[in-house]
Amino acid sequence: MSDLPGLATAINLFDLERLAVERLPPLARDYYASGADDEITLRENRAAFERTPLHYRVLVDVSRRDLATRVLGEPVAMPVLIAPTAFHRLAHPDGELATARAARTAGTVMILSTLSTVGIEDVAAAAGPLWFQLYVYRDRGATEALVRRVEAAGARALVLTVDAQVLGRRERDVRNRFALPAGLSIENMLAHGMGAVPSPAQGSGLAAYFASLLDPALSWRDLEWLRSISRLPVVVKGIVRADDARRAVDHGASAIAVSNHGGRQLDTAPASLDVLARIADAVADRAEIFLDGGVRRGTDVVKALALGARAVLLGRPILWGLAVGGEAGVTAALSMVRDELDRAMALSGCPGIAAITRDLVRP
Repeated sequence: MSDLPGLATAINLFDLERLAVERLPPLARDYYASGADDEITLRENRAAFERTPLHYRVLVDVSRRDLATRVLGEPVAMPVLIAPTAFHRLAHPDGELATARAARTAGTVMILSTLSTVGIEDVAAAAGPLWFQLYVYRDRGATEALVRRVEAAGARALVLTVDAQVLGRRERDVRNRFALPAGLSIENMLAHGMGAVPSPAQGSGLAAYFASLLDPALSWRDLEWLRSISRLPVVVKGIVRADDARRAVDHGASAIAVSNHGGRQLDTAPASLDVLARIADAVADRAEIFLDGGVRRGTDVVKALALGARAVLLGRPILWGLAVGGEAGVTAALSMVRDELDRAMALSGCPGIAAITRDLVRP
């Protein structure tokens, strides 16, 4: 797969994580890996997949498998998208550009974070289909200008994060006094004077950034406002309740991302997988459902789709691959998941995505 040191020895995402943790400096490693407070939700995201069995079918012709699907009308080669994650240049000098190129090679969607260390225009030029994750700033003029810029760059959807009006307390970042190293900034906000993450005397610089610049008054009215200023479909990311999912659709969301922010916001929030079926049932066919949090195996993708997701979002494993091998590392991470999904579908008696139904997990 690559002659980069160590990458050729990795056979799964856990191997990539181990290699990345060995290579990354503590500030970047802890920023990527950490959850909030006691990291209970961080662990539960993974445990939920591990305790969910697959009730596989037998004597199904699986000599040919088709992993392709559509997300918001966009054809993708597999139901695995790249989740929005911040500060890719902490992992590799090419940062989000490397991730974008790997996503294009894999035939899937990359969701670019507001907190990208490469500007949207450069990422869009390198990517295939690109969506943009949006934080809403107190300065609505700057937020609207960012949305206009994202549209002009060719992004095809907005992913509105709704579970981070106040940043969760990530104690590893507090101990490390997290700040961006010299030479790195939030490129998409430089024009508005909001590109720097401060170096704090104590605590997390990112927490200080959120406290001073992002809008804690964000409400359902703002979803309507966002739809009024953009023609792009809106995915509401950060929902763990069925009633909130229904409200999001009522206010115009095209999709819901069932997510607890990778266990990084409210600790002891439920695992994403554990609430997925309730949300999917509540929304029915009114919006597409995506899931992130804890996905590490192809069998995890099968379980998420069986419980109602259209696709999953892969976050930390992308960063681990990036840290180990840049573009080749991200390509490796996506290839590992694709190969495992293909095998899991075959062993579950599913020749295509449509065959992944609820009875595989709840017979």
